[in-house]
Amino acid sequence: MKRSETAVGSAEELLRRCGDEVSGPLRAAVDRLPGELRLGAGFHLGWWDAEGTPVSAPQGKRVRPAFVLSAARAVSGRANDEALRAAVAVELVHNFSLVHDDVMDADELRRGRTAVWARFGVPYAILLGDAMLALAGQVLAGVGDDTRPCHLLNEVVIALCTGQHQDMAFEKSSAVSVGDYLEMVAGKTAALVACACALGALAGGAGPGEVEVLRRFGHHVGLVFQLVDDVLGIWGDPAVTGKPAGADLRRYKKSMPVLAAIGSGSEAGRLLGDMYRTRSIADAAATERATRLLERAGGRDWTEAQAIRNHRLALACLDELGPGWSAGELRALADLVVSRNK
Repeated sequence: MKRSETAVGSAEELLRRCGDEVSGPLRAAVDRLPGELRLGAGFHLGWWDAEGTPVSAPQGKRVRPAFVLSAARAVSGRANDEALRAAVAVELVHNFSLVHDDVMDADELRRGRTAVWARFGVPYAILLGDAMLALAGQVLAGVGDDTRPCHLLNEVVIALCTGQHQDMAFEKSSAVSVGDYLEMVAGKTAALVACACALGALAGGAGPGEVEVLRRFGHHVGLVFQLVDDVLGIWGDPAVTGKPAGADLRRYKKSMPVLAAIGSGSEAGRLLGDMYRTRSIADAAATERATRLLERAGGRDWTEAQAIRNHRLALACLDELGPGWSAGELRALADLVVSRNK
């Protein structure tokens, strides 16, 4: 899943520019929160420490806002105030889900820093997530009389919650198929990227058919994002990802490489299934053995092939828009998602 260094570099620069565009409006939105909750929001977003002192910390990649802004520019050539508001709302929804996910998964770290719940407590993290979600609705509702953006965002929040519920249920189920997993990912990951593209298209003045095309584009890119994430969760470089190598295996996470391997019908897949069933991935040696079995059973190759397939389907959606559209930014972002290493 490699791309040229020039293409990736250009896309990363695009991501930085979009992040700069949304930074001011995002801070302005968070400033609307009461002081007690504003502290936790800024802590989670990497703006300051637990006492409110500004710090230089990882602040997320702002991928989803970038899709909003780039979709708006694909339609109209510019990102207007409506697009910026939509970008902020999408980022707030994304971070609401992260704050709550960390609680449910008992993950003590987020982007290499202490997670909100681990620093401020579980009740505070739940309330902060709720407040960020409500704030997203306020930001988006402040745009004209068109109710479609709010309806879209509310539908996505339901999809996110459904996907997270399915993901957690998979941890206790012994019968999870590749199809089950893709259905979960469609809600938990792909739905918000699809929504980001649709909101950007609406902000740019696109018609219903064009909005749907960009929504489908975002759906496929969202699937790519999760498939790549699953590969990185097992084979990613800890120095780059900020996560221990093989962390997903030690949590017995039923990610796509694992499901593809176990369902492969191979001896390696059967042995990996036995390790999951007996929960015997308890140390570094067992993690290395499980990783080797995954590769022998084709789990990594199959997952990477599916990521490349969905990347091509995403680009095919852009081809439907015709030559009059300025879809270069969206293509660059799709390329970056499929080739990322963190």
